[in-house]
Amino acid sequence: MIRALLLSSLVVLSSCSSVEVQPNAGRYSQTKDSTPTRLPTLLEMTDPAPKAEPLSPGGNRPYRLFGQSYTPLTDATVHTEMGIASWYGNKFHGHLTSNGETYNMFAMTAAHKTLPLPSYVKVTNLDNGKAAIVRVNDRGPFHRDRIIDLSYSAASKIGMLQQGTARVQLELLQSPAMLAQQQPADCYIQVFASADDNKARQLLQQLQQQQALPAEIHSGSGIFRLRVGPTRDKRQAQQWLQQLRSGDFPAAFYANSQLCS
Repeated sequence: MIRALLLSSLVVLSSCSSVEVQPNAGRYSQTKDSTPTRLPTLLEMTDPAPKAEPLSPGGNRPYRLFGQSYTPLTDATVHTEMGIASWYGNKFHGHLTSNGETYNMFAMTAAHKTLPLPSYVKVTNLDNGKAAIVRVNDRGPFHRDRIIDLSYSAASKIGMLQQGTARVQLELLQSPAMLAQQQPADCYIQVFASADDNKARQLLQQLQQQQALPAEIHSGSGIFRLRVGPTRDKRQAQQWLQQLRSGDFPAAFYANSQLCS
């Protein structure tokens, strides 16, 4: 998988609308990827809290690799996809990702050919139902029929280390384009997002009745986001977040963290 080459080529040839990337096998100290000598810890497999981040300076321009053209979805706010996931480990550990960060196989990250860098995606293993949230900061996998390359920790969390690949479903949770959408003036905690309006309303009723929390459904781009709030009390926001995460919504996160913490 050619990773930092994408970054360097895009920077050097910034005047071009697309670039042709050539493989360079001598870049890595290993010719083949290998499995780390230890399993990731529970802490290393903790889902990152999705947050809106600006587009990375590198890794978001159109590019070509092995004769195939790719156009990153820099304005994506909605994206779902089903296909085969793989994972990458020792060979790439410590090397630059396509957006200029350093790949850490024990972090909850992933590579995707066209999703904006960075963005947050929920990955569900369709064979066992296990799911993880990953931060996409790299390009790949450039193998036939594969849609995402997971870090070692992420692959372990969804139970695909032994098989090496798995059938997965991807759901975009947060992307740079969402920064352009109007943010609420108060603190909100997001607990659910889906194109299923009925499911969102069912969970809204559950929140209001069982946990006595104020909640609203915010819709945009065909996605219904269930959010607890509003509040301008940061201490109250922290209490709500702890209550939600310790209950039925362990993946709850601040929808606009700059107003909540």
